Amino acid sequence: MKLVTQNKKAYHDYSIEDTFEAGMQLLGTEVKSLRDGKANLKDSYVHIKAAEMFLFNCHISPYSHGNIQNHEPLRTRKLLLHRKEIERLKGKAQQKGYTLIPLKIYFKGPFAKVEIGLGKGKREYEKRETLKEREAKREMERALKNK
Repeated sequence: MKLVTQNKKAYHDYSIEDTFEAGMQLLGTEVKSLRDGKANLKDSYVHIKAAEMFLFNCHISPYSHGNIQNHEPLRTRKLLLHRKEIERLKGKAQQKGYTLIPLKIYFKGPFAKVEIGLGKGKREYEKRETLKEREAKREMERALKNK
């Protein structure tokens, strides 16, 4: 598994409860650009419409050696899942406060995959609590390491 990009901000802004793996329908220059590691998941999201899943605002840079038929960097990309999985995700995402967030893009063999997380948005005080817990954990590990 070769990691291309990761959405670190998603773990800060959402509490991720479940993750799913989906394929992506890509153009040739998009695959080549992903192999170069030129992708960004910041501000991207997943939306389900008409029993199909789509990835919005995922920036895949144009391929450097491409020609006139290079791809649009912010185009909407279709995600490939079984219909039963899409229906199950649609039911979960329609619950109040839940959303589908792309967490990472990676290659599994020759195929580009995206990991989707079902997350619930955190409030400001929850984000601060998470940071405090993480800092306290680091302090404990440092103290144990020094003894």
